[in-house]
Amino acid sequence: MTTSARPEPTRFPRGGLALAASLALAVLAGCADMSGIKTGDAKMLGNQTLGLSTSQAGPRISDVDHNGIDAHWWLALGDAQLNSLVDQALAGNPNLGVARARVAKAQSNVLIARSADLPSVGAGLDLTRQRFSENFIYPPPLGGSSVNTGVLQLSASWELDFFGKNKAAIETAVGAASASEADAEAARILLTSRVTSAYIQWARLEGLQAVARRTLEQRQETLTLVKDRVSAGLDTRLELRQSESGIPEARQRMESLAEQIALNKHALDALVGQPGATDKLKAPTLESFKPMALPAHIPADLLGQRPDVVAARWRVEAATQDVAYAKTLFYPNIDLVATAGYQSLGFDQLLKPGSRLWSLGPAVRLPIFEGGQLRANLRGKNADLDAAIDSYNGTVLDAVREVSDQVSSIQSVARQQVQQREGQEAAEGAYDIAVQRYRAGLGTYLNVLTAENNVLLQRRDAVELAARAIDTQVGLAHALGGGYQAPAETAALSGQERTTP
Repeated sequence: MTTSARPEPTRFPRGGLALAASLALAVLAGCADMSGIKTGDAKMLGNQTLGLSTSQAGPRISDVDHNGIDAHWWLALGDAQLNSLVDQALAGNPNLGVARARVAKAQSNVLIARSADLPSVGAGLDLTRQRFSENFIYPPPLGGSSVNTGVLQLSASWELDFFGKNKAAIETAVGAASASEADAEAARILLTSRVTSAYIQWARLEGLQAVARRTLEQRQETLTLVKDRVSAGLDTRLELRQSESGIPEARQRMESLAEQIALNKHALDALVGQPGATDKLKAPTLESFKPMALPAHIPADLLGQRPDVVAARWRVEAATQDVAYAKTLFYPNIDLVATAGYQSLGFDQLLKPGSRLWSLGPAVRLPIFEGGQLRANLRGKNADLDAAIDSYNGTVLDAVREVSDQVSSIQSVARQQVQQREGQEAAEGAYDIAVQRYRAGLGTYLNVLTAENNVLLQRRDAVELAARAIDTQVGLAHALGGGYQAPAETAALSGQERTTP
């Protein structure tokens, strides 16, 4: 607590300025030595290294907002049930809650780092009953007596950040927080992709179940035909037993698919964070999905907008600032410290003008010998930076691979569907002819079985390819960042040296 009396001005002794200058030189000379510590060799991959060219690949992300990936890309599939499931997942998935909590913690670390760059002020009140020794520095009557002592004090300190230590710590925390925010967005996009893919798989299994039901009905009709021919003496019990064996196989296939559908629905329930959520829904069909509008070409900048790439880039920035912070530890800490208040023997004297006290001055702490701890710490931070750069490079390479894989798969599935439709048309026609010839006694039951197997394989392939056609579109939307738009400070960061694809 300050007093009403005006404090005396601080007076330096004669030659004080020269002494202060000598002290400053001694401080700088006494700093720990960081020479000889090798910086990392890792370099960040760029567009040219990856074989990507922004100018050739397409317009920048700001120019492709409508031609790129929408942040709610799953709406383009046109399924209201899927939209509801995604909304439930975004609201109730526990893993997404964990990601949000990590963001909140990282943001609190930024506030902690910023607080170190501001003055700190505290107040204290100590009221003590104390006996003074008779054989110490206090003579009688104070020595040997028990008295009350009181201290009421206001203290303040401010670290003068001459060497940028606090600034580097703040930038490190900001980088870590920004990476956590991008990680949370990556978790959100991954969740929406997983829900959508699981929903598509549900539709795929329902399609295969429909094929299995159709196969069972077809085999039951064939069995009736075989029984009639056996009764007429046109076939033997061998054909009858062959036809009968196909019925249990079709029913077993249906039961297996029913199990897979149940497990898939359970997985969807877990993703949306609501057990039994899918029980209220109608089984989806592959035919109900609309094709997604995807970019005709892939801008290089679109890869740099993936949240996992952004998070990795921020970790490089945080590690870079952490190296800078480690270097500042080799320099002295200079604090401005002040106290003001009251101190007295006897509580009744505490607030009297004569009990006032104050102090003001700099406090300097510098490392001289620390057993190599600072040098080892700096080497470790350089290694962390190398690891962050290599992790970023790996993330970028994975991004390029994932996009390339999805594009190749989309193109291949489209070509496969053309061939499959032609194959199925031929197989269906061959089966109809085989049944007609068998019914007329012009063909054997073996011809019917062979044609039936071909039809069954083609029908299954049709379902599988239809599901893959939709799922690969979802995969490409996810691989391109799911419509994530990095904040303005991230875009500015991406314009610096050693940055983004």
